[in-house]
Amino acid sequence: MKKIALLALILAVPRLWSQEVPYFVTYSHHMEEPGSLELESKTAMDKPDAGNQFFGNSVEFEYGTTAWWTSELYLDATSTVGESTVFGGFRLENRVRPLLQEHWINPVLYVEFEDINEADKSILEVVGHDGKSDFLNNTSETRKVKQRELELKLIFSSDAKGWNYSENVIFEKNLNNSPWEFGYAFALSRPLGLKASARECSFCRQNFSAGAELYGGLGDRYTPGLRNTSQYLSPVVGWQIPNGPRLSFATSFGLNDYSLAHIYRVGLAYEVGQVGSLFHRKGTRP
Repeated sequence: MKKIALLALILAVPRLWSQEVPYFVTYSHHMEEPGSLELESKTAMDKPDAGNQFFGNSVEFEYGTTAWWTSELYLDATSTVGESTVFGGFRLENRVRPLLQEHWINPVLYVEFEDINEADKSILEVVGHDGKSDFLNNTSETRKVKQRELELKLIFSSDAKGWNYSENVIFEKNLNNSPWEFGYAFALSRPLGLKASARECSFCRQNFSAGAELYGGLGDRYTPGLRNTSQYLSPVVGWQIPNGPRLSFATSFGLNDYSLAHIYRVGLAYEVGQVGSLFHRKGTRP
């Protein structure tokens, strides 16, 4: 009964509009509001040449710990046609924004621990020499190969005249003594309308945003550069339903033969609201 009551309280919390941009790979400087929880599902789909169609999904629980610190838990799963559905593992992420006031460039520090396996196909980033050949092995074998990794990112982001510009530099290391791998992600986006409508409507221009992401690998410590790396360009579209979820769509186009030809992406996010206060209420009466 206590669990049911807690769930009812969470659902009763007023929902807030998320201020996040509609990116799938790139991070901006926008942080989760302190005490608020956002639930998000990101799905990546494709059918590689000589391989089976896959659906890689990542479910995210993002919590605003403080005004300058946001934490996330990711749970990954992958379903491959003709093979099986497997649990890909989990990720623990923390983002810290050292400068709270808005600047022309806003830095964010990112640290993530990953405990996943090689069957994971959520494609939340591309680093090193990741390529289309990684998606051809059978999940019955790749699920047995563990990958415990540390991922660091330097995030730089700016808001100007309605536009958001975000740049990420990625450093990732498998903890089994593999070399550091490098990657990047650049993105920009803008709402289709900057002026709020006098009435609430689902299809007003300010509820839609559009932009693009450019991301890929930059080799590793021993072989840095663009040789034998995947590179993608991805138009993105977002739709924030008033007092409801946020939908995102994208198609990533591989820019070389080392990349997948296409990656189709769908995102669904829901801002639960202030759940932190549920755990800090005093038990005394006024």
